[in-house]
Amino acid sequence: MKRIRSAAQAVLAVGLAAGPAVAQQQETRPYTVGNPLGMPVTATPGRAFEPISSNVKVYGAIYSAESCSYDAERGVIVVPNRGVPQSVQANDAWVSFINHDGSVHTPRWIGVQGPAQRAALSPPLVLNEPFGSDIARGMLYLADRDGGTRAGEPSVAVIRRFDLRTGAPAGEARVEGAPWINDIEVADDGTTYATQMGDNADSTTWKVWKIAPDGAASVFVQGAPLRQPNGVAFDPRGNIVVANLGNADVLTFSPAGRLVNTEQAAQPGGDGLVIMPDGTKYVSSVTQGGVSRIRRGAPAELIARNIPSAASMCYDAGANQLVIPMNPNNGLAFVPLR
Repeated sequence: MKRIRSAAQAVLAVGLAAGPAVAQQQETRPYTVGNPLGMPVTATPGRAFEPISSNVKVYGAIYSAESCSYDAERGVIVVPNRGVPQSVQANDAWVSFINHDGSVHTPRWIGVQGPAQRAALSPPLVLNEPFGSDIARGMLYLADRDGGTRAGEPSVAVIRRFDLRTGAPAGEARVEGAPWINDIEVADDGTTYATQMGDNADSTTWKVWKIAPDGAASVFVQGAPLRQPNGVAFDPRGNIVVANLGNADVLTFSPAGRLVNTEQAAQPGGDGLVIMPDGTKYVSSVTQGGVSRIRRGAPAELIARNIPSAASMCYDAGANQLVIPMNPNNGLAFVPLR
């Protein structure tokens, strides 16, 4: 058994090392995305796609997901999976579509190809370790990063855009000065607000970035009252709301960057932030596992408890529920709203 395992590991190591060279030798192929559950898994000339039989339900497809978004047109939950860390294998992430009941619609939509094949696509695909995500005007935005593939190599945050109709890459914006971004919120014109959680001991690293539609990045807010900013969302008035990880504060900033309100979640450790049209806020705590509901003029209340690693949740409008990625638990939690 040891000999077999060692041989397999040797083949894998050779394959990973040769990946870029193999990709360069490969013929350029059109950019494709994965099929929903059924056969074939990818589009195949001359073979019609047939869906999985209706009496079969599949659950899974989620690996190290940090965020999700809701695609109202398809009626599915869009989940970026980070795959293995950059230091193990670059360009390993993918995007899944999940149904309202948690069953799988499309296991791998973006990223159906392996890392060694992605460079040969036209356009090429790069998707390393996406954290935050958002959908705006037919585009899927993902907070990714480049670099950090080995000890001592710096990384830089990159906001990547994908056409929500085709899944094809549609541009990117590098955020020089930010090693990675946690959550993002995107306005209709493409302006993106992004949280840099930073170092717990260094307030200068606590930042909210503003990335203009042309890709120019600037610091929107830095330092206190931020305390390791994590979740970010717009309220109905167009203000920018930030949930702190380092305490229970939920901060509302005007578009000019002025603090206009401070509220308290029921628990510290804010990560996910969802704001409803009436202004009601929902905040998930990645450290304590609760979901807080904050209504105007009332103290926060816990509506769910003890969800392990409750990360950057999204609102599934088609089923009126919160969907919460559970990070290393490789799953999604569903919280119906009433």
